[in-house]
Amino acid sequence: MANLANDTDSDEVHRVGGIGDWLDYHAQHHADQEALVVGELRLTYAQLLDRAARMAGVLAGRGVRKGDRVALLLPNGNEFLETLFACARLGAIAVPINFRLSPAEVEFILTDCGAQVLVYHPQFTPLVAPIRPNTPLAHAFYVPGSGAPMPGDVNYEQALATAQPPAQRTPVTQSDPHLMMYTSGTTGRPKGALLSHGNTTWNAFNLLLSEAGLHSDDIVLTVAPLFHIGGLNIHTLPALYKGAKVVLHPHFSPADTLRLVQRERVSMLFLVPAMWLAISQMPDIDQYDLSSLRVLMSGGAPCPITVIEFFQKRGLCFLEGFGMTETAPNACFLGSRDALRKNGSVGKPLTHVQMRIVDANDQDVRQGETGELVLRGPNIFVGYWSRPEATAEAFRNGWFHSGDLARQDEEGFYYIVDRIKDMLISGGENVYPTEVEQVIYRHPAVREAAVIGVPDQKWGEVPMLVVALHEGAQLTLEEVRAFCEGKLAHFKIPKQMMIVPALPRTATGKVLKRELRSSIIGADKPAIS
Repeated sequence: MANLANDTDSDEVHRVGGIGDWLDYHAQHHADQEALVVGELRLTYAQLLDRAARMAGVLAGRGVRKGDRVALLLPNGNEFLETLFACARLGAIAVPINFRLSPAEVEFILTDCGAQVLVYHPQFTPLVAPIRPNTPLAHAFYVPGSGAPMPGDVNYEQALATAQPPAQRTPVTQSDPHLMMYTSGTTGRPKGALLSHGNTTWNAFNLLLSEAGLHSDDIVLTVAPLFHIGGLNIHTLPALYKGAKVVLHPHFSPADTLRLVQRERVSMLFLVPAMWLAISQMPDIDQYDLSSLRVLMSGGAPCPITVIEFFQKRGLCFLEGFGMTETAPNACFLGSRDALRKNGSVGKPLTHVQMRIVDANDQDVRQGETGELVLRGPNIFVGYWSRPEATAEAFRNGWFHSGDLARQDEEGFYYIVDRIKDMLISGGENVYPTEVEQVIYRHPAVREAAVIGVPDQKWGEVPMLVVALHEGAQLTLEEVRAFCEGKLAHFKIPKQMMIVPALPRTATGKVLKRELRSSIIGADKPAIS
């Protein structure tokens, strides 16, 4: 499963050590600087290194060796990062698991990756206990917290208290995998995307060289879940590469986020659009001191322009980024100066990323035309775990094929039009739901919007709007169609509408359109206005 963009293992960069060395460097140069804040717990770089090194000893004592997988079923906390760095020091592969999955989905991931060791929080015991006998798990450690652990499992802190770092460090190179992130599965069964030490390091380089570049004195707040590539790699690991401070919080709430920004003097904050929307709707937001914020970043889905305008009017630097698990994830940014002028664009590629837009024959399309976005660079993932066919399909002609439809304007700005699988064809015309959603988001009654294709006898399929409204608001299909008149071609304007309390989303804020299509198209008579 070689990374076709990075298959020159003889290059010097591939012989440099892995991310496990980051903590050693910072502990040597500024041991007493705070690295991590979790509630009342504050760890310096020396303390974080000590705990990660001893956790490596714990795992090595349970037989974990280079290439072995260690599963993490944890909320945002120091134990997550300690275990990840412990794995990196051993050359093992950390496998974060979304704790919002069902037991059957957790069983699939544990079995698919072949993890023999699990580190978990007792609140997630109900996810694992029913399916554990069907998995390869041989050892499990639970972190102290609410909930009952499974019988016979080892207390994380007690194991750490008596452990010693391994006597010898495992040789690790930039080419070795250190992380397996399972894709969200919004369009199918999840796949384990393997990221190497080099992928994560070059991702940090790309961020440092961008407008969102980290400084050593930055304070990053991470409330997006670390089991997702956005929570882990957009700011968190790059901050620890740079020697900055990371504040972790186990869950998102608008009030908690604003309180932590004020208390910890947070300078950088990444959230997905649904989170930014929730914060923008806080009635008392102006009562919080947000003067420390230097960079706000949104990603994971297109951010409504009304949300961008809300924060920019308060003088805050608001960036949009684009990437995916397979790009580790930072691929391109839309800078703050262009956020409104080029709304809808994802910006331009980062320093060490190349991007093209191609047709079905992998030939470049003309400027302004829509095609598939393909990428290459040292941040592109290694491949899909145990999926050689999927890996070969993703890497064609030396480029990673993203599955995203995109176009580029005359100034070189890229626009993600939609996922190839989300595009619908109505009467022979391509309809890109994201384009329609961005228009509808400007309607004052609309809180959330998603457009999907539904069958139609005359046109094959037509766009249907699924919408959640602001409290007390009302909206009819006729009003939507009148609002879209002149802003969208007639074939793009929704022909049907359903009002729901909220859209189904993944843990990272992406709308589950597969679930919407299944529930609506499978229903006999959906409640359509």
